[in-house]
Amino acid sequence: MRAFVLLVCLSVGCLAQRPQRCTSPPLLTGRLSVSSANEKLTAFARYTYDALRQRIRLIEFGSYQNQSFHVDVLLLYREGVVYKINNRNQTCCKKALSRSFHPLAVPQNASLLGQVVLGSSSGPAQGVLVNTWAGKLEHKNTTAKYMSTVTEFGCVPVSTLFYTDQSGWIVTSFYNNVIGLADPQMLIPPSFCGDAQLETENGPETFFSVL
Repeated sequence: MRAFVLLVCLSVGCLAQRPQRCTSPPLLTGRLSVSSANEKLTAFARYTYDALRQRIRLIEFGSYQNQSFHVDVLLLYREGVVYKINNRNQTCCKKALSRSFHPLAVPQNASLLGQVVLGSSSGPAQGVLVNTWAGKLEHKNTTAKYMSTVTEFGCVPVSTLFYTDQSGWIVTSFYNNVIGLADPQMLIPPSFCGDAQLETENGPETFFSVL
């Protein structure tokens, strides 16, 4: 009987240790980098992410096809609008945002590739335990492949590899992540955006289509 109870406890313990699909913290602030395998795109951005009220702010600079760019956008999914902000000129471009909000999360159809330690497991605070998941997404008659790495504890995003036939491989790396909103004002349109008129052309649809 004791052997049976021990076996059950060990089995439950092993199951509990298996990585689970997860959703990232609803409030995040940090930085990220984006680059493509064909070297056409290189970008760095500061992001503010609010899944509770479905808002994202991205302030980004980089180069695309050897042309430098700077983008400051505020995506408000509940309101269905996106603001392209120019603080220097105190101007705003307001466009429709038609797609629904999708939180940062490991999709339910994702398959676990493995669990590793980034850094070192030789001593305390020398490494971070992460899980890597992979799968496919269908969108507008296009099949996209992805690999997503998140921390085991907290489900904080670490990196995402995304592939379509049109774009090739694109890697996004998250760093300096802070749980919470460092500056909540970043998710409120500037006062000079109050007179912006809604344009007919749709804006970017997702977190990554801005990049």
